[in-house]
Order: sequence, then structure tokens, then C-alpha cells
Amino acid sequence: MITIINGVTSKQVLADELISILNTMELEGYFYLGYPVLGGMDGKIKVDALLVCRQCGVLIFDLEMSAGDNIDHKMELLDELYNNMEARLKRYNYLSNRRKLKVPVNVVCYAPRYKVGGEEILTSSEDLKAYLSGLSWEESDNYYAGLLEAIQMISQIKKRGHRLNLRSDFSRGAKLKALENQISCLDKHQSKAVIETVEGVQRIRGLAGSGKTIVLALKVAYLYTMYEEKVIAVTFNSRALKGQFIQLITNFIIENTNEEPDWDRIRIIHAWGSRNSEGLYFNFCRVNNITCYDYNDACRKFGRNELAFDRVCQEAIETVVDPKPLYDVILVDEAQDFSKYFLRMCYMSLPKESRMLVYAYDELQSLDNKSVDTPEEIFGQTGGKPNVVLDNSNGKAEDIVLSKCYRNSRPVLITAHSLGFGIYREREAREETALVQLFEDKKLWEDIGYTVKEGGIKDGEFVTLYRTDENSPVFLENHSPVDDLIQFRKFDTAEQEAEWIVNDIERNLKEEELRYQDIMIIHPDPRVTKSYVSHIRIMLMERNIRSHIVGVQTTPDDFFQEESIAVSQIYRAKGNEAAMVYLVNADLCARGVNLSRKRNILFTAITRSKAWVRVSGLKENMELLMKEYEEVREKNYQLQFRYPDKSQRKNMRIIHRDMTQNEIREIKKSNFSLADILSKIQKGEIQREDLDENTINALKDVLFG
Repeated sequence: MITIINGVTSKQVLADELISILNTMELEGYFYLGYPVLGGMDGKIKVDALLVCRQCGVLIFDLEMSAGDNIDHKMELLDELYNNMEARLKRYNYLSNRRKLKVPVNVVCYAPRYKVGGEEILTSSEDLKAYLSGLSWEESDNYYAGLLEAIQMISQIKKRGHRLNLRSDFSRGAKLKALENQISCLDKHQSKAVIETVEGVQRIRGLAGSGKTIVLALKVAYLYTMYEEKVIAVTFNSRALKGQFIQLITNFIIENTNEEPDWDRIRIIHAWGSRNSEGLYFNFCRVNNITCYDYNDACRKFGRNELAFDRVCQEAIETVVDPKPLYDVILVDEAQDFSKYFLRMCYMSLPKESRMLVYAYDELQSLDNKSVDTPEEIFGQTGGKPNVVLDNSNGKAEDIVLSKCYRNSRPVLITAHSLGFGIYREREAREETALVQLFEDKKLWEDIGYTVKEGGIKDGEFVTLYRTDENSPVFLENHSPVDDLIQFRKFDTAEQEAEWIVNDIERNLKEEELRYQDIMIIHPDPRVTKSYVSHIRIMLMERNIRSHIVGVQTTPDDFFQEESIAVSQIYRAKGNEAAMVYLVNADLCARGVNLSRKRNILFTAITRSKAWVRVSGLKENMELLMKEYEEVREKNYQLQFRYPDKSQRKNMRIIHRDMTQNEIREIKKSNFSLADILSKIQKGEIQREDLDENTINALKDVLFG
């Protein structure tokens, strides 16, 4: 079966004819429309369409709309396409045997309006079918996977193979090198997300490790090469993502075009910004001449809490009268961290005739307990009709779900989901269900790669969910025993925890051939990260192992450093990954107020791991997390639970809702007052009749009505 990837084209009519013809043939592979771009001596050459399949190797299509019949000129173009594609594929040694390229490269012109054709100029669908039927590739089994890798250039983009001089074939370093070498191709959903281009809004949803950031970076680079006049902005919440975007976009553009990017046309900017640094919000306010708040200004007006940015964005879009366009295309990473007001601001920052906005998110990675609204709610209405309704039925994917996880092994990912949702948590007295949170959209379970084994995802029904090898590739877990992939540890003191972690890190570096950049230490609470990790950093220093707190000893844009262990609070860790992840002081996330946010922190931290994860904490609360992990382990890394009904879900959302510090203080004050009244009644210091009857009845209605 051929997977169709619709990119940018001005020749849609001929493209549709080609697709119809290909769908009648028994071919296996990919058909790319408007991809790739080949870097030639005289500049880049845009390919109209490309077929990559097991039966014929590479087939480049030039689509000719006119009836010009300039055969000589057309043959020169076909030769140029052939020579540049052959040169590109020959960069990959694994596609050649000595000097001979083992992949057949063919080029044809499909020109149904030409009166006269030729061997490589086809003027009818019958000619094209006959041509395709005559192609063969005997060695496809040996080279097809490598061909896809070369066409997509993922190996070059990620710059693999820097692990040299490994002493052992069985060390963690050797296992990691083998693991990285196997992640080399985009799957069909990722390819669609990168190349398929919508003249409007496009949503990309995917779980942690599904490649959202890489997809967005490649999409920026693809749009840059296809639209030479457009200015493209990519924005995000975690500033540490900036370096990743710069590297990925640069590598992709150079590989495609042999040219350095023009950074005047690509703007990699933080969502907020400040008076001294560029940000999408700041740019929006400045160009529209409206009041602009930096972080301190926002906190003074709206309170020092995580809602401050939401409020300044809301004020901005409600103040602006006729918003001026800032960019031609905007891509938003980590959209789960933004309110609808910021996303609507992005929408308003684009030309009215072409609102090209792409936003990507994983709802469970929201550290502020936000849920991403529907497109209809986010982008509002005009004349009673929603401005945005996503529709995949028109031939372009406007709503894409990335279901495969390429970072986390199945045990690690399911453990993270189990803890994140509270699947095996012990239910407390006031709770109707042990679950902390669930996806609002029941269908999303299957969209992100879970399969129902028993029962159903229905209110009140018991369900068992698992992940198949298709959506959680086995090579991600086969390199190590499961008890090495993930470990939970409880300690009595922070000093004991620090000593165990430092011993393990020293072994990682000196015996197991991991590099400093392969290791990440995460703390869940930014307010105490610096003080809590001090024991770990002092012990590391005593063993001549350097470390740095991200955003404290480094700029917020720099995460990893040479010869230094990255220590990060959870908000800076988002969007980054490491082979070995140490989540310390995890007991903070076991229970208490704002539990949904705490469980999202657990999920986000665990899913930073590309291979191994160590979760540690103190005393009883850590023991609660360990019990939950043992339960998911005993269930063979499956999720088994009774799906809560509507009433239970409402109760769950109320109990575990996100609250500000002011709200928490008010609730504690109210509870104290109620407890004080109850104590005085019990002691006879006041009588029931002393209380206001209307207040008592109102309280009854609220509690029991």
C-alpha cells in the first residue's frame, strides 16, 4: 500500500491523477508530493513528486501542466534531477557496494498535454502504468529501510555515531549507541505532520517521546525551503528548547539545500519574552501599540502565580482592535502549557487570508494542570460560526495524532501513565475513585497507541489497556532487563538518597561508558531545587564530577554542557531528554493538594528518559509511589481500572483541581474555622441554637443537597 504525503504544490490536478493511478497498483512505499528539495550547484531544486517503494526504488516525477513540448529542455531538467538525487544518495555508504549505488533511481515527466512523448516523457495514464510495471528492484530487502532513512535524512539531522572508542559491547554506552542507530526513519504519521501543509490551522497531538519537537523543527525547515517569501516563527514555553530547534533546523536546511538558513526568515522565539529579549507576546504588544507586561509587571497586577501569563495574553487580545500580522507562519510547541488566549494571539498575529498556525501538544505534560480546549473554543467565532474546524476529509491532515513512542520503552511509558493518572493509587476517604485524572476524550487512549485487551472504555466498565509492539517498538526495551530500565528507591534522609545517586552516576561515567550529556537529574519543585540538590552536587564535586543547575549556573537557553551533569527543576527539563534520568525527591508528588499537577510532574520527569530511569524519594510518601509501581509491574505493565462515570469524573476534577497559594490558604482558614466551631460545640462552649439557622441550612444544601 502506498502512503500519500501531501506537501506544497501548485500542480494539484496532475498530482491527483498520479495518486489515482498509484492507488490502482500493488505497490508498497511512500508517495511524497512537493518533497524533497535537492541542493544543486546552481541552488535548490524542488521536486514535484517522489515515489519511494520496494518494487522500484526511487522514482522522481516532474509534473508538466503545459503543452509546450520543449523536449530538449525537459530532458535537461530530468537529467539534473537524476544527477542531484544520485549524488545525494551516494552520501550514504550503506546504499552502495563499493562505487555502485544499489538503489535504482528513475526520473519521468508526466505531461498529459504533450502531443508527443518519449521514453521518459509520459503523456497518458496507460503509459505511466506500463512504465511502473516495468520497474523492478531485486535487492529492496537489503536497502529499502536505508533508502527511507536517506530520503528523510533523519540520521544526518540527529548526527548519530559520536560514541567512539567504546571498550565494551555490553556497556550502557554501547547499548545506547545501538539504540540511537535504530531510530532512523519517520513513520507515516510523522511524515504527514512534517510535510502536509495546510492553509490554515493544523493540530499535532502526541504522547511524550513521539517526536513532536523534531517534527515541528523539520516542518519549519520544510516550509522555509518551499515558501521563499514567508517569515516563519516557532515558539515554545521551555527556553531550553531553543538550542534544539536551532540545531535541527540548521542541519535539515543544509542537508536539503547546501545553504545556511537565513535567520531573518526563521524566528525562534520564546512565548513571553521581556524588555531585553524577544518574545511572541512582547512583539504582538509592541507592533499593535498596546500595554506590555514583563514577568514582574504581570505578577504585580495579576498575582505571582502560573496564571499571570494567561491574564496578560487575555488582556492583549481583548484590547487590540485591528491586529497587525507579525509572521506568515507560526508553529507552537508545548501548547498544553498555554491558555487559549495565547493560542488565539498567535492566530491573530497571522495574515487574515492565510492563518497558517501549527500547534503541538501532549495534554498529560501540562505542569499547570491546563487542558487544551477544542479548536472551536480556542479560536472563537465569527458571525456565529467557529473560525476553525479541523477536517481530515479534504485530502490534507489538519488533525494528526502521533501514536508511536520512540523515546520511552513500554515499561517506562506505561509506568509514567500509571502514576500520572493514579491508576493503582490507594483511594482516600473523600474520593469516589482512586484515579487522579483522565483524558476527557475517551477515543484518545487508542489514538495515542493503547489497545483494549478486556472490557471497554465506557462509564462504569472495567477495562484493561496495553501497548502493542507496533506503537512501543521492542528494541526500546530489549537492550536491558526490565528491572534495570526502571527502578524506584526509598530513603530515610536526603543525604542517603544523594549518596546512592552519586555512586550510581560515578559508575555510569567511569565503568558504563555513559557521557555527561547522557545523564539528567530532575527535581519536581522549582522553589527548593537548589537547596535539595546541594547534597548531590557537593558529593559529585568531591569525586571530581562537575554539575550545573540549568538556568542558574547557565543561561535558560543552555541545558547540557560538556563535562558537566545537568541538574534541572521540572519546568526546565521539559522538552529535553537523556539516556539516564534521576528523579529525586519524588515523594513530593505522592499526595496532597494540586495532585493532578504533581502527577503530571511525575509523568513528565519519567518520560525524559531515553533508556533508564531512577525514581527516588523519602519515607512514607515514597513508599506509596513504590506500591503503585509494584502494582503496574505485577500487571505486566498494563493499565487495569474501572472507568469512572460522569459523577465520579466531576468529583475527581474538583478534588484534584489546580489551586493557587491564595486559594489553598483560604481553604485552610475555612477548614480551621469549621473545625474550631465543631470543637466548641463538642465542648459545650457554644450551643447548636447559637448558630444562624439560615447558614446551617445553606451548609446542608451544599454538602448533602
